[in-house]
Amino acid sequence: MVKRQFPNPVELAKLMKFKAPELNGKKRRLDSALTIYDLKAIAKRRTPKAAFDYTDGSAEGEISLSRARQAFEDIEFHPSILRDASHVDTTTKVLGGTSAMPFGIAPTGFTRLMQTEGEIAGAGAAAAAGIPFTLSTLGTTSIEAVKATNPDGRNWFQLYVMRQREISYGLVERAAAAGYDTLMFTVDTPVAGARLRDKRNGFSIPPQLTAGTILNALPRPWWWFDFLTTPPLEFASLATTGGTVGELLDSAMDPSINYDDLQIIRDMWPGKIVIKGVQNLEDSKRLADLGVDGILLSNHGGRQLDRAPIPFHLLPSVVREVGNDVEVMVDTGIMHGADIVASMALGAKFTLIGRAYLYGLMAGGREGVDRAIEILSDQIVRTMKLLEVTSIDELEPKHVTQLQRLVPRG
Repeated sequence: MVKRQFPNPVELAKLMKFKAPELNGKKRRLDSALTIYDLKAIAKRRTPKAAFDYTDGSAEGEISLSRARQAFEDIEFHPSILRDASHVDTTTKVLGGTSAMPFGIAPTGFTRLMQTEGEIAGAGAAAAAGIPFTLSTLGTTSIEAVKATNPDGRNWFQLYVMRQREISYGLVERAAAAGYDTLMFTVDTPVAGARLRDKRNGFSIPPQLTAGTILNALPRPWWWFDFLTTPPLEFASLATTGGTVGELLDSAMDPSINYDDLQIIRDMWPGKIVIKGVQNLEDSKRLADLGVDGILLSNHGGRQLDRAPIPFHLLPSVVREVGNDVEVMVDTGIMHGADIVASMALGAKFTLIGRAYLYGLMAGGREGVDRAIEILSDQIVRTMKLLEVTSIDELEPKHVTQLQRLVPRG
């Protein structure tokens, strides 16, 4: 039987070490976030429902998004053993340049609606982390302002071909003049997807003050204070606003765009060009034959066609068929650094994060984006060390198995 005694005051004192309280509420909030899902929970508390749902939601039944996230969870890693993993190199080369991490920030529209710092926070955080930042055609910060925020880093521009072609052409010329090195020609948005959360919330651009929005804003006065006391939203590509996002997209997008439009843009653009929104092997082969620099396997974060192909599932076959001719990238559903490691192991040259960065933005502005990048970076490094690989180039298909949940019927 264990002999009991009175606690020794000296030994008890050694155990009683209290950490000084963090008085900065934002820092305390962000420090408590250990995962991207933690940032999402904070973002939901701090952002009006309509703006949060616009970010968090996807099309119709939101099946495409849930399947994409599930695909990353349905993997099995195969670590090596007895290899020195005391240091890992996460840098990678993509599209003629270097990135400190194997991911960059994806283009997102209407970003200042989510949090007033918007693209400036994203571009600044990307610059600090040494990763690329992509500005959307539907961004709420100008091409030139993003460049000023990230003057020495890698800026990419995402292009929609609009009904009014001169608007798109003008944006291409401005991005080239500002020194952006890569253009993402987006091909999956002939019309807007049915984003039902936006319709149910009555979400419009710009947000309207109604009885419902005022009631929802009461516990979140800081969001409305920021929105009402900062410069009004401006959209370089939209002549008018005043409708749902879907209505605005349908009025601006041209469902007739084709390969001729791609050739016109290629002739205008002096840098690298990536085709964003590729969703099958046949299109990947055709684009590789045309000599584009990169293709981005993406279903637009599940925001366009519901029940669309899962980009991560497409990755191995596309890399096998065209990976020697074109740089294959992937997005949609990435919420953990292990998702990025798995993608790189299966042959992706790069990955892009959208919602993961926006959750950080809504949770804490620029500092929240920094925290999102930090979380993903730590997860990447830890996963690589546990796999016992020391560089991105050492990641191979042997390190990952895609487990099957959805199998086509014969």
